[in-house]
Amino acid sequence: MSKALKLIAVVLALSGLGAPSFAQTEGFSGLARIDPAFSRIEDRGTDDASIVLSLSQGVPYRLFTLTDPPRLVLDFQEVDWRGLTPETLLQGQLVTQAQFGTYVPGWSRMVLEMAEPLKVQSAALDINAVTAQAELKLELTKVSAEVFADNAGAPTDPRWDLPAAEVLPAPVIRGDDVPMLVVLDPGHGGIDPGAEVKGEGGAVVEKDLILGFAIELGDVLVRSGRFQVQLTRDGDYFVSLERRIALAHQAGADLFVSLHADALSEGLAHGATVHVLSPEASDVASAKLAERHDRSDLLAGVDLSDADDRVTGILLDLARQETQPRSDALAQALVDGMSGQGGPMNRRPLRSAGFSVLKAADIPSVLIEIGFMSSPRDLENLQNPEWRAKMARGILNGLVAWREEDAARRVLVRQ
Repeated sequence: MSKALKLIAVVLALSGLGAPSFAQTEGFSGLARIDPAFSRIEDRGTDDASIVLSLSQGVPYRLFTLTDPPRLVLDFQEVDWRGLTPETLLQGQLVTQAQFGTYVPGWSRMVLEMAEPLKVQSAALDINAVTAQAELKLELTKVSAEVFADNAGAPTDPRWDLPAAEVLPAPVIRGDDVPMLVVLDPGHGGIDPGAEVKGEGGAVVEKDLILGFAIELGDVLVRSGRFQVQLTRDGDYFVSLERRIALAHQAGADLFVSLHADALSEGLAHGATVHVLSPEASDVASAKLAERHDRSDLLAGVDLSDADDRVTGILLDLARQETQPRSDALAQALVDGMSGQGGPMNRRPLRSAGFSVLKAADIPSVLIEIGFMSSPRDLENLQNPEWRAKMARGILNGLVAWREEDAARRVLVRQ
């Protein structure tokens, strides 16, 4: 495939009145809607696959491929995906996984993971002149890993992509009597739903539950008068792991707290846990959680860079010599605070693993699993507003205690 085929962008100008379809008036959404009944991904023999996506109207789109694992990424001006499921969409073996949802506000993304490298042989968007309905057709064919890698990579386009990283200002120095800025990071979002389980009222999705808790917690922190709060996301959209850290730096954060409520299919994990960064996981469960979190970012089409040279790595390690003990003390204070509100806490509440979202070298950072949605007891608690309020109060108490102890320790260090 030529470099020209790596990025295919289609911009449409539609005019005229189409015949109304009364079966599609539900919600009266102005977005292009997917038609699950006529959308499918299927094999064409052993070396080829086809993709057909039926839309209520034509929209601008682009596509590109990524490696490790081989993926096809399709970006659209916002699409309403309701009714579509990976189980009904995937009807073959060459495309193994599908994720779709909001990427950034106004734009949607579909990520297709492939069993082996496939290149885009052809792509066409056909528009019905009468109804304005559209059908996107793609033909994929097998290629070698080398050819696939040569043509893979996300394009750069300011109309679609997040802004490039900017030079950050010097850290803000705050006095002991000034509210401390805490960046709360609600995990997952948009195309990455996180854990999903069945509850009494239907499906419970981690990205929604944890965003609600982050907003409740932020309100408790701000009302205390001791903290300012910013969120890495305030709606249902995807934010990459790198971007979450960049937002904390951009805000001049004093603390970074990532919030999750995961599910583990193996074992009977339950109760709150607090994680800190470590190159070696403290236990198998923590290793699996770190792998799941980074995997979600990978599948959403964003590859974290490992391009740090040796000098950069040494500088980061030096910065962490001060930050890591502060993070460890923060984790212990949070465990004590949540325990004081009744928890329940996991029998091993302090844990560590290589979570990419905790890799800010100059900001004390922790990841809190406030419970495990795979535990019936925890799931009931997570859906209980009174329990969530107690946990928020426990986190506040932990942050207050840590700030006082941290200020005392830093005075001793300065002397």
